[in-house]
Amino acid sequence: MEDVTYDVIIVGSGAGGGTVALQLAATGKRVLLLERGDYLPRERQNWDADAVFVQGRYQAKETWYGRDSEAFHPGLHYFVGGNTKVYGGALFRLRKEDFGALVLNDGISPAWPVSYDEFEPYYTRAEHLFEVHGQHGVDPTEPWASAPYKHPPVSHEPRIAQLCEALQREGLHPFPQPLAMLLDEEGGKPKPHSACIRCDAYDGFPCLTNGKADAQIICVDPALTHANVTLLTGAYVERLETDPGGRAVTAVHVLGEKGPHVFRGDIVVVACGALSSALLMFRSASDAHPEGLANGSGQVGRNYMRHNNSALMAVSLERNDTVFQKTMALNDFYFGADDWEYPLGGIQTLGKSHGPSVEAEALPKILQWFPDRPFAELARHAIDFWLMSEDLPKSENRITLAKDGRVTLDVQPTGGEAHRRLRHKLQGLLGKLDAHPHLIERSLYLGKDIPIGGTAHQAGTMRFGTDPASSVLDLDCRAHEVDNLYVVDAGFFPSIGAVNPTLTIIANALRVSEHLKARLGA
Repeated sequence: MEDVTYDVIIVGSGAGGGTVALQLAATGKRVLLLERGDYLPRERQNWDADAVFVQGRYQAKETWYGRDSEAFHPGLHYFVGGNTKVYGGALFRLRKEDFGALVLNDGISPAWPVSYDEFEPYYTRAEHLFEVHGQHGVDPTEPWASAPYKHPPVSHEPRIAQLCEALQREGLHPFPQPLAMLLDEEGGKPKPHSACIRCDAYDGFPCLTNGKADAQIICVDPALTHANVTLLTGAYVERLETDPGGRAVTAVHVLGEKGPHVFRGDIVVVACGALSSALLMFRSASDAHPEGLANGSGQVGRNYMRHNNSALMAVSLERNDTVFQKTMALNDFYFGADDWEYPLGGIQTLGKSHGPSVEAEALPKILQWFPDRPFAELARHAIDFWLMSEDLPKSENRITLAKDGRVTLDVQPTGGEAHRRLRHKLQGLLGKLDAHPHLIERSLYLGKDIPIGGTAHQAGTMRFGTDPASSVLDLDCRAHEVDNLYVVDAGFFPSIGAVNPTLTIIANALRVSEHLKARLGA
């Protein structure tokens, strides 16, 4: 590539970086998008449960370490589009209350320095940009929305419709999951031209038909139709170099397939993911920033949050012939329950279980409870759920980088009691849902060899705020200490709520893009 100074260099092509690239594409400014991976290959294994979940075919081949030096493989995916290539496409807004201080049983979930009302227009834009199918006004915890979804909700198949009716009979309020997908359906069936075909390999799988509204399809590919936007794949950003005073990034050092290269840009936007962005700051330490770039506060890498996530399988008494199962959510326990004053979290239906993953991860309990059913038959009777509870930001929960390159993720999770109670609530409903009273872990859904929680829904390592002593970024997500450095992944989150974080990442990227356009005079 020719040596040229770009107006903006974006590191990372996922939900945050891809969105910024698309927003700046029409300005005519020179934009360089750096992605350490390549395009995810379209191949038969995209829809192979054994390849995706058991073998971890598309997962990063890295080894990190936990607080007790236990080795694990982080649930990261380095492709154009980032982790959205395998996300479940559930795009929820944080609740309005999540933007304020909330009392949890383990402590206080801190308030955001901006309000929900400030984010709302960007939530609406994000929902429309990512082709979200949903319905406002049916979730009792949902905040106000200035416009309806662009598309109606994805229809329930008969067994999930029955499940919703059973929950309603219990006085609960199930509602359609807001899903990002390129689906055009009629009567519950995709039309001939629909990119999404409502298959059973949507949630957690790469999409072979490009029917999932991910960052590559929605943002990166359209951005590249503009001649002023350049994408460089296989581009691992080793470090960011600053001027001697450390006040501005002057060079981006990249290791590519053809060796090292140096790029220069007036503005640098980092969007590697909350954990990887923090690691980039550590690799960019210098005399001006001895503890890591933009880390004068000592907060880079700290306050790491990830939801308490559980992928669970119930076994239905009757056969569950649902193909596309991920259509229902339930937030009745989001802010508490009749026997618990603190927030519990949310419940969603998950992508359908497959025989190979059931065999790989649930063998002991399966044999104990259902000794006469083969794994494929159990999968046909499965109803799958995703449970999510909030994790609090704690300074000691952090990612660190040793001089020898060893990465340590030191985490003492919070929210365990709330999550246990949420699981108990679901288990208590199983009899009403015509299912056996057991819940079986589907831990492989979160990445091979990753314990429950893992690195899914990572956030909080470079939080924004008004005080440079306690935050890394200002309210525009610009580093307090580095004038031309911005971060637009989930690292900016001061708290994480109990809904999927991707829509908030996209909405914030749209918000920051408005600031960047103004700064660029576009």
